[in-house]
Amino acid sequence: MTLAFIFPGQGSQAVGMGADLAEAFSSAREVFQEVDDALKQKLFKLMREGPEDQLTLTENAQPALMAVSVAVMRALKTEFGVSVESAAFVAGHSLGEYSALAAAGALELGETARLLKLRGQAMQRAVPVGAGAMASLIGPKSDVALAEAAAQAGSAKGICVVANDNNQGNVVISGDKAAVDAAIEAAKGMGARAILLNVSAPFHCPLMQPAAEEMAAALAEAKILAPRAPVVANVTARPAHDPDELRRLLVEQVTGRVRWRESVEWLATTGGVTRFVEAGAGKALTGMIKRIAPDAEGLALNTPADLEAFAKSL
Repeated sequence: MTLAFIFPGQGSQAVGMGADLAEAFSSAREVFQEVDDALKQKLFKLMREGPEDQLTLTENAQPALMAVSVAVMRALKTEFGVSVESAAFVAGHSLGEYSALAAAGALELGETARLLKLRGQAMQRAVPVGAGAMASLIGPKSDVALAEAAAQAGSAKGICVVANDNNQGNVVISGDKAAVDAAIEAAKGMGARAILLNVSAPFHCPLMQPAAEEMAAALAEAKILAPRAPVVANVTARPAHDPDELRRLLVEQVTGRVRWRESVEWLATTGGVTRFVEAGAGKALTGMIKRIAPDAEGLALNTPADLEAFAKSL
């Protein structure tokens, strides 16, 4: 059995996340306190109690989701003796790549929290609210080829690109609002369903270039070590280990496509992964795994009981 730990991205947040981990494990409480201290913010209180609209803000949701993922990994190690080195690879969806790097020891926890806070703020600053949009193209006909064709049609009205290739039947486009609206109409004409996403900015498209420049400056100052498990990067769908390469890929990720389907396909075939373990909030990635690599096992670690059962299964 070859194992990969995977880490969720934005959209998996929910009020109450991490509360049962903190109640059960002192190691999880320590993670949440470290993140609060690094950000000089009562983020865990916001995670535990809401309000939801504040938790959903990109600058809060990103470090909060990372904190839950790292709390899961630290509890696994401290309480059950399961370390990140038990995995052949780690990977994360968008901001989850930072969670993967923190879990694998490439980034220190407090620094990861500060980088994600800045990343959220920089993404918000990059494009005025309402000027950009993202849409999910769903249904059996919604593959990356259809999405690229729809984005090409939309680009007559402005910037429009494929932002997230999640799985067959779930591809996200991003760009200028008018361009995304036009791409939605084109996609519908090709037989796909299209849903505008409730997001605050058009992530993973060229409009995020100002945010990429802010992150390049911040990451240049960040201490990045070689991870204790190779990280399969979003923008290449291939493993990376060298700190300078990891730094460059994190900058490219701000404007680049999240190649999640390709990443999982590589892990399941070339990487030989047979068990994908989602560490953090929700089960979004586990659902994607079932559609991308149906022969592999997908498992989400959300609760203390999930952690205990997983540790016993090894």
